[in-house]
Amino acid sequence: MDGEVDPDRVETLRDDDDVDVCIVDIRNPSSYARGHVPDSLNVPLPELTGEVDALPDADRYVTVCPHGKSSVQAARLIASYAGVDAPVESMAGGLTAYDGDLVTSGGSTDGPDGSTDGPAAPF
Repeated sequence: MDGEVDPDRVETLRDDDDVDVCIVDIRNPSSYARGHVPDSLNVPLPELTGEVDALPDADRYVTVCPHGKSSVQAARLIASYAGVDAPVESMAGGLTAYDGDLVTSGGSTDGPDGSTDGPAAPF
């Protein structure tokens, strides 16, 4: 694992056409559906071991979870695979530290505060 990456840097990487970043959200599918970083892939942590080989090739990998703790484990797991030779980082602070827009399962984009009829964060 190559450490942690600031959530603002994740946004910069997403917008950089010269960097192919793979964002891996390790939450369960229902949490992912309530709101996730745009263009992220949902691979729940319990399934990650069997899915690392299926991750797309990328210049950089970033793992995401609610608070930035479990995503550290996920980043270590991805980095340990022989087929991965790109930097692998955990998003520092997780989604609670992320200020960017989140995409819901319906494809709409909401701010990190979500809607008024649910919890403040999509966990």
